[in-house]
Amino acid sequence: MTQTPTPSAGRRAPTSDPTTATSSAGTTTATTTADTSAAATVPGGPSQSWTHRLADPSFWADWAALIGLVVLCVIFQIGNSTFLNINNIQAMLVAASILVVLSLGQTFVIATAGIDLSIASAMTLGAVCFGSAFGNGQPLWLCCVVAVAGSASVGLVNGLLIGVAGITDFIVTLGTLSAAAGAALVVSNGQPTTIVDRFLLRLSTDGIGRIGWPVLVAAALAVLSHVVLFHTRFGTHVLAVGGSKEAATATGISVGRIKVAVYSISGTVAGVGAILLVARIGASEPAANTAFLLNSVAAVVLGGVSLFGGRATIIGPVLGALLLTALANGLTLLGVSEFYQPIAVGVVVVVAALIRRFQKRAPRPLLPPEAPRALPSSRCETCPWPSARSRPCAT
Repeated sequence: MTQTPTPSAGRRAPTSDPTTATSSAGTTTATTTADTSAAATVPGGPSQSWTHRLADPSFWADWAALIGLVVLCVIFQIGNSTFLNINNIQAMLVAASILVVLSLGQTFVIATAGIDLSIASAMTLGAVCFGSAFGNGQPLWLCCVVAVAGSASVGLVNGLLIGVAGITDFIVTLGTLSAAAGAALVVSNGQPTTIVDRFLLRLSTDGIGRIGWPVLVAAALAVLSHVVLFHTRFGTHVLAVGGSKEAATATGISVGRIKVAVYSISGTVAGVGAILLVARIGASEPAANTAFLLNSVAAVVLGGVSLFGGRATIIGPVLGALLLTALANGLTLLGVSEFYQPIAVGVVVVVAALIRRFQKRAPRPLLPPEAPRALPSSRCETCPWPSARSRPCAT
């Protein structure tokens, strides 16, 4: 006798009765009304009260960067009434734009459970390449291309050594940090190049209304990064690699290619940051600024991106970069010595890491640890992975 298949989890069985669903054994399952009431009592459900959410430590962990930014704004405004002045806010946004750009590239890398220690040196090399091309009389657009290419080459080397050669990311990026900084000194002969150009001056000072062009560039990159990371197959593969390399390989994802891609992205956005940096200071400075490296990692940690991979966000690192910039600006307005500012940044990062202990772990991609089975005759409709169209069914 043929048995009617039992409906799978997450799908409601078809029935003519609007209030009940009957299984193959003839027993009645939960009613629609009961399902609705049950959903209302589940933590995080649509009808959960704000009192319960505020009492949940994970709520504060998820919004640590935003809450910290608001608290800092209140404290610094009380200490100095010019902190929230429109001109000071505009200056802070422009100052944070470079850090936001670097944090976006760092996010892609850390989402795969890696880290890019060479991102600041890659930006310095890109700026020096820009200055070298500009000093040789090249057109401005070509100088920008050379800057991005110089920084992207560092990311590409990182990706090849990590994704193809299989060397540990920490060792590779630590080596390229030194190599890129040395290359910048060699190309520039250790001398900064003054760059005077009307377009770069407008890029650093003008904008649309009160919003400067660097802020708009950083915002555009943030939107693009969000789309790529959360609305494309590539972004799904990035998070899958960060969740479990073995499981990602079992589903047909090329871990090596993903590694090469994310480190190349990090190098490319460092090139964009190099252009913004040259426009801001009006020169290509060969001395590496390690503060950008430390702050980019700190912004990503503050934003809630897991250092173990598999969990990422874009708005979080953006808020983290704004928080660090506001912290430095506020301490300056309060007359605190700049020698104490790195201490304050370190304390904020450690506190953020402690708060992250209460953060609920998001479910990682359900990838099978075993080898894929034979390709079925028809595609499984329950398989959520885009690669299911061309790969063996994972379920």
